[in-house]
Amino acid sequence: MTTDQTLDPRLLEILACPEDKGPLLYFADEQVLYNDRLHRTYEVRDGIPVMLIDEATSVDDAEHERLVAKAEAEGIEPTFSA
Repeated sequence: MTTDQTLDPRLLEILACPEDKGPLLYFADEQVLYNDRLHRTYEVRDGIPVMLIDEATSVDDAEHERLVAKAEAEGIEPTFSA
């Protein structure tokens, strides 16, 4: 298993949260997609995003703040504009 795989930019342009259909933040170094509206992460396994609501992980407020700050600091943009 490789942890340094990144998602295809064309795929990122169309990826949306399966619950609220909104854009996600992609953290390639952590292999997660994050929905900052629902405070939920979706894992990326072997370069494949697992976009199942039942497999999503809810994050607490501290983790939410960390991810939002990291996205801002690193210039991580949402997968698409809502």
